[in-house]
Amino acid sequence: MSPMPRSDTTRRRRWAWSFIVAVVGVVALASPSSAGDGPTQADPATATARVLQATIKAPITPVVAGHLGDGMRRAEREGYDAYLVRLDTPGGLDTSMRDIVQHIFAAEVPVIVHIAPSGARGASAGAIITFAAHVAAMAPGTSIGAATPVGGDGGDLDAKVINDAVAYAEAIADARDRDREFIADTVRDARSAGATEALELGVIDAVASSTADLLVAIDGTTVTVGPTDREVTLRTADAVVDEHEMGLFRSIQQVLADPNIAFLLLSIGTLGLIYELASPGIGVGAVLGLTFVTLGLFGLAVLSVNLVGVMFLLLAAALFVAEVFAPGLGLAAAGGAFALVLSGIFLFDDAPGLQISLAVVLPAAIVVALFVVIAGRFAMRARTAPSTTTGAGLFIGRTLTVRSVHGRPQVFVEGAWWSVRPRDQGTVLVDGAEVEVVDVEGLALVVAPAASADPTSPPSFEPPITPPVTPPVAPPAGGQPEGAS
Repeated sequence: MSPMPRSDTTRRRRWAWSFIVAVVGVVALASPSSAGDGPTQADPATATARVLQATIKAPITPVVAGHLGDGMRRAEREGYDAYLVRLDTPGGLDTSMRDIVQHIFAAEVPVIVHIAPSGARGASAGAIITFAAHVAAMAPGTSIGAATPVGGDGGDLDAKVINDAVAYAEAIADARDRDREFIADTVRDARSAGATEALELGVIDAVASSTADLLVAIDGTTVTVGPTDREVTLRTADAVVDEHEMGLFRSIQQVLADPNIAFLLLSIGTLGLIYELASPGIGVGAVLGLTFVTLGLFGLAVLSVNLVGVMFLLLAAALFVAEVFAPGLGLAAAGGAFALVLSGIFLFDDAPGLQISLAVVLPAAIVVALFVVIAGRFAMRARTAPSTTTGAGLFIGRTLTVRSVHGRPQVFVEGAWWSVRPRDQGTVLVDGAEVEVVDVEGLALVVAPAASADPTSPPSFEPPITPPVTPPVAPPAGGQPEGAS
């Protein structure tokens, strides 16, 4: 075999080296992005900023406070340049608002609050949260303010509580260098302002219609973060925005934190427990009732609850139970419905965005009362019905059909074959006869002819067969019968 020409060998070596170099180059280019074990080390001057964004379009509750607190910690842990909150809220609970404000002041990452989109509002608790942010912004056509606290009846609180809220708002204004007078007026006089006026008054830092416009507008802004007042300059013009979703379970918790949903769950759960008391069975009513009541109690746990409302709720449950065990004209059910309405009115302390609606309370109370009346009727009918327990009472009086099984008369009742015998001794049962059970002796049923039997049909019983009697023969005269020896 002749050796390979030198030119071919050289050409092949060049192709091999070219292939190796290409592979090494591809691996080198891909390795920084595919490592995934930690953040990429890059030049800070050319690195792309990242912003973590949460969208809140709901009342401020402990669920929202927990979500935003988790988001700020995630932004710190994963090295985000800022945490952005798109806010649209009518307000919420004072305690949850203060939790969020504390999270903002303790955050080591800049927190931006943007009241958006156009038409949104940052009212009451939402206004205070916006004032506390490192950067406060609004979209055109939005409003901020009306942060006056309200009481359990929806009215304004006394001067002591108002003055405390004013002092808290003024402290936030001083910490963030915002207009002190306007912020105090939002609490004291429920003052509000639009985006343009708020910017002119110096209570917000920017007006932007979208997140992208906002990140460009605040680029280069210097803020102080954390308890140590560390200065941070925002570089957000070309930042990548990642969404911080609330998640399935936290979304469910936020739904349960609605006082209307909590009231409905408590009402339906109470109804399920009452039905289980009225007609004990396989426990479906108890399981569903306990489930709904437990979910409703979660709403009571996260919302501000009034003790008077709880007492009315217990009174309604007691009256409904009384209606089930002593049904009459429905007076107890009517009283329970009235107590349930009062419970809905007083159960939750009023807060902006967390009011309970009479359009929910009234229909729920009426429906629950009607079903309780029906449950009482069923319970009474069950208590007065004839016993259907096992024993003689289960069979006596029944009309059955006799069948011959292996030559013996039997009847099929309650899923089993039973031996039968006639009440009158010596009587023979006929196959197909209609009989009525009159007694039970051991494992045999004592039967008699059925009163409803068709008289034209064959007789149910045959009379006993009596052998013929041969009359004695009189002996002939002479004393001895003929043929006797």
